[in-house]
Amino acid sequence: MAIALYMDHQVPRAITNGLRIRGVDVITAYEDNASTLDDAALLARAGELGRVLFTRDDDLLAEAAQYQRNGLSFGGVIYAHQLRVSVGRCIEDLEIIAKLGEPDDVQNRVQYLPL
Repeated sequence: MAIALYMDHQVPRAITNGLRIRGVDVITAYEDNASTLDDAALLARAGELGRVLFTRDDDLLAEAAQYQRNGLSFGGVIYAHQLRVSVGRCIEDLEIIAKLGEPDDVQNRVQYLPL
């Protein structure tokens, strides 16, 4: 089963479009009318939809860590630093994760890019 992705509102459109061209199941916070949600609500929303949250926002890492410390379940977070991981590399690595990974691979975990 492929991994479906949920894009934080700060993710560049080029990443989302690049993944869609490659056949990856992606929805953005904006498309979900969730672009104004705070980090905790955004992480919860991604989980409600059965999706893994992709972000380039350091604050979401803190939120995921809080979930882990409190033993709360979440669908997973994939993180790429805004300045250290290129758009192209994000697309390549996210495609690999989405097409070859299983939801259990990232459940309650944070995956850092690049792979």
